[in-house]
Amino acid sequence: MDKIENIELKYLTIEDFEELKEATVSAYGGFPNSYWKLDEIGKLIALFPEGQIVIKVNGDIAGCALSMIVNFDEIDDNHTYQDIVGDDNFKVHNENGDTLYGIDVFIKPDYRGLRLGRRLYDYRKEVCENLNLKGIVFGGRIPNYHKFSKELTPKQYIDKVKTKEIHDPVLNFQLSNDFHPVRILSGYLEGDEASREYAVLMEWDNVYYTKPTKKPSANKSVVRLGLIQWQMRPYNGMEDLMQQAEYFVDTVAGYRSDFALFPEFFNAPLMAEFNHLSEPDAIRELAKFTAPVIERLKELSISYNINIISGSMPEMIDGKLYNVGYLCKRDGSLERYEKVHVTPDEARIWGMQTGHEIKTFDTDCGKIGILICYDVEFPELSRLLAEEGMDILFVPFLTDTQNGYSRVRLCAQARAVENECYVAIAGSVGNIPKVHNMDIQYAQSAVFTPCDFAFPSNGIKAEATPNTEMILVTDVDIDLLRELHSFGSVRNLKDRRKDVYSLKKVRKS
Repeated sequence: MDKIENIELKYLTIEDFEELKEATVSAYGGFPNSYWKLDEIGKLIALFPEGQIVIKVNGDIAGCALSMIVNFDEIDDNHTYQDIVGDDNFKVHNENGDTLYGIDVFIKPDYRGLRLGRRLYDYRKEVCENLNLKGIVFGGRIPNYHKFSKELTPKQYIDKVKTKEIHDPVLNFQLSNDFHPVRILSGYLEGDEASREYAVLMEWDNVYYTKPTKKPSANKSVVRLGLIQWQMRPYNGMEDLMQQAEYFVDTVAGYRSDFALFPEFFNAPLMAEFNHLSEPDAIRELAKFTAPVIERLKELSISYNINIISGSMPEMIDGKLYNVGYLCKRDGSLERYEKVHVTPDEARIWGMQTGHEIKTFDTDCGKIGILICYDVEFPELSRLLAEEGMDILFVPFLTDTQNGYSRVRLCAQARAVENECYVAIAGSVGNIPKVHNMDIQYAQSAVFTPCDFAFPSNGIKAEATPNTEMILVTDVDIDLLRELHSFGSVRNLKDRRKDVYSLKKVRKS
């Protein structure tokens, strides 16, 4: 081979036909009817020009990839290659279909080993993403199967190829390019004796696919988070406290944040008025402020066009005390969440009851989860939320010492890695000596990510200054999570051994 001066992908044109024919015969050797006819190439180009591509090396065709668009549900499970390309006008092609069907791909023998095939596959994936198709399928040959057909079924053969006990150049290449086997197709390609006329229906899923809808959608890929690191200080009643809360909402909304996250028990300074009471009585008096505070936050979420996560507050239900919070959506709706694991201190001093609800919330920025402080130290909860499709986990917390903060922080970082999601934590700082059991605070609010190439190597997207009242505003890209789920260096969600262990909710939310 001459020295390579230039490699380029080009749309196939009718002028390429003679050279394409020669390249096809070279690639397929003595395979019968291995090349396309002139009128067939012309029709494919007319029907779907961006689906027909050649790769040229120094100006000469080195390989080719041809494809069509189909409605996958309309294709028979046991279809053959002729069912796809057999008619004169390629009637299976449907420009409004949902799946790219690969009907040919090859690299000439002289150009193999240069990873040119990967370029053709990557181009198909780009077409699939640009056209918002569900994925790519094709019938993959298994050319070494004839050597094992007497002792192995096609399924057994594929299993041994996947475990590297048998080498199959075609199937190995497809598996390494993120395609997975769906089913065996018998009698797929007439005359393919090397594969005993079997093929494997291979599939690649487009993780960026969005189902078409007639409803307007405001779902965002890049989401801006506004974390409020709240200063505990004396307030002259609820109006004074809410004035400070509105100041922060106004500030993060001014930066066009999609979420404002308050800490756990950020309204605790209001207990100063009841410090003459016992701790259990004082926090029950604080619980009387919860409904009016939430109503004000709901109004702020609408007027400032931002989703507000209220942190948490005490709430009395049927004479029992719970640690709860509310998601105030900017469309005016409310969602409630509970602290499932109360700390020994909360139970012993206040008589706080454990909650029971574990659920995700649909927002205009995707699906989110919310866990209150101690809850993030139990990996089962966030894993259940991840199984429901959570993209961002919000954790309002309250810790008095650096020891307690470190537990929350380290567990939050672990949750981001193991669940392939973003985790945002927000806490309070400062001192309120006139409130028993709430006198000191330690916090450093932060946003954590998985640790892979698309994210910070240490898994820290942003973090606040420790023990200082401030806001933290940062962007997170949801599409990076989609890519991570399928193509990450490790895939914590996909690689779970559900055949060995399982996790489920005991009671429904």
